[in-house]
Amino acid sequence: MGTTLDAPRPTADTVPAGIDDAVNAAILAVSEDTIQGFSPDPLSEIAAQSGVRVETVIERIQAMLRAGTIRRVRQTLLATNLAHGSLVAWQVPADKLDAAFTYLFEEDPFSGHVVIRSTDSAIAGSQYKLWTTLKVPQGYSIAKYADFLAAKIGAEEYRLMPAKHLFALGVGHIRRKGISIGSLAPVPAEVLDTHIVELSDLDWQVLTALKREFEPDELTNNLWQVRADEAGVSLETFLSVGKSLHDRGVIGRFSTFLEHVKPGAGDQRVTRYNALFHWAVPEGRELEAGREVGRFHIMTHAYWREGGPEFKNVNIMGVAHGLDKAVLLAHKAAMDAHLESLGIPVGYTNVFWGGRSEIKPSEIAPAAYRQFCRENGLDPDAMRG
Repeated sequence: MGTTLDAPRPTADTVPAGIDDAVNAAILAVSEDTIQGFSPDPLSEIAAQSGVRVETVIERIQAMLRAGTIRRVRQTLLATNLAHGSLVAWQVPADKLDAAFTYLFEEDPFSGHVVIRSTDSAIAGSQYKLWTTLKVPQGYSIAKYADFLAAKIGAEEYRLMPAKHLFALGVGHIRRKGISIGSLAPVPAEVLDTHIVELSDLDWQVLTALKREFEPDELTNNLWQVRADEAGVSLETFLSVGKSLHDRGVIGRFSTFLEHVKPGAGDQRVTRYNALFHWAVPEGRELEAGREVGRFHIMTHAYWREGGPEFKNVNIMGVAHGLDKAVLLAHKAAMDAHLESLGIPVGYTNVFWGGRSEIKPSEIAPAAYRQFCRENGLDPDAMRG
């Protein structure tokens, strides 16, 4: 029988790093997306919720991070409240697509998710193969920066789709394994606003250290002391500012991120398919429809974005992941039926499937943006919005 939660600790050379280990699965079911907001001791919270000793939690997360099972550990931010952001669909010539993907992933610090998407048939917008998230700091124009990127990658057209409201945000692959078709929360999802919160110099000082990814050896019982030193403040000040940022709604969750599509340690996949669902609902019913879509447990993201005429005016979008394409389509069919049962008409709907993909946090610090502009021949002041 495999390792149990009460089993003796293995030696350093034999610490299991796969997602099929019972202890790791128990940890990941919590650590992926349930530690919401800012915590002075997130590792102890993971231990308390998973029933695994904190020493074992630290040891296992370190092992999974070193093995590549976990691709990153970090305190996430609600960046939609800190920077101007948008989902971007790019129309790029086929012979430039791979180079464009590589540039946006490797060279552009302000692009986050970078995904090649395809459709099962020639539907509206299917010529837009490259999809990214994009953010620029407060005070700067996202359209001006998108123009710069379009010229850089050779895009013929692009569509900016900023989120007006969010209804679901939390990628917990292990927790979602085995979810029954149509499983949903008893009440509609909450509406998350996207208003911009202004920060002081001290806030940015702490936030810059707070959001940096953790190396395995940085995962310790006294997690934030080194980050406080990095920010040049006392631990007490660091924790106080962290709580203040939490109270102002700019802190996301403390999270261990698994690979979305690529295999991890031991060639194990946690997901294989990444589905971007689109719905067009009548004007005035976007919030209602978004809250209903967002209550389905399979959804990792759900938001109100305007697709425009390029995408037949879809306005509700969502993302789901899974190992079986037919199962994801069955989940979508359940959502379609749910909207119909509530009398919410859907004038148009489709699915974009993710292929090649890479994910990294978008840089949002104003100082980093100004430096990037200067290094790339751009006048930061001319990029203001």
